[in-house]
Amino acid sequence: MTRSPMVLLVLIGALSAGNAQAVPPGKTAEWDASNGKVIFDGKVHSDKGLKCLDCHSKIFKMKKGSTEMKMADINAGKYCGECHNGARSFTTNDPANCVRCHKK
Repeated sequence: MTRSPMVLLVLIGALSAGNAQAVPPGKTAEWDASNGKVIFDGKVHSDKGLKCLDCHSKIFKMKKGSTEMKMADINAGKYCGECHNGARSFTTNDPANCVRCHKK
C-alpha cells in the first residue's frame, strides 16, 4: 500500500472513532419515568472512556423507543444495571442514588 491510501485509512479511522462516542456533548436523551424524568447525557459516559457500541446494540437496541426499561429489571442487572451494579459503577438499588438519574 502506498503512503497516500495509508494516510487516508488512518484519517477515516480517526474520524470514525470520534463518531463512535455516546450521545455527543450538548445532546441528551430523555424519557419520562414514574419517579422522575431520566436525562441521559452521553458526555458523562464518554468521559469515562465508553463508546456507543459498548452498550448499543449489546444492551440497548438502536431504535428509539424499542426498549421498555423497568427499575426492577435495572436492579436485577439488566439495561443500565449491567454496569450500575455497585461494582463497575454506582448501584441503582440504593435510594440515595435515585437523583443521579431521575430528575423531579
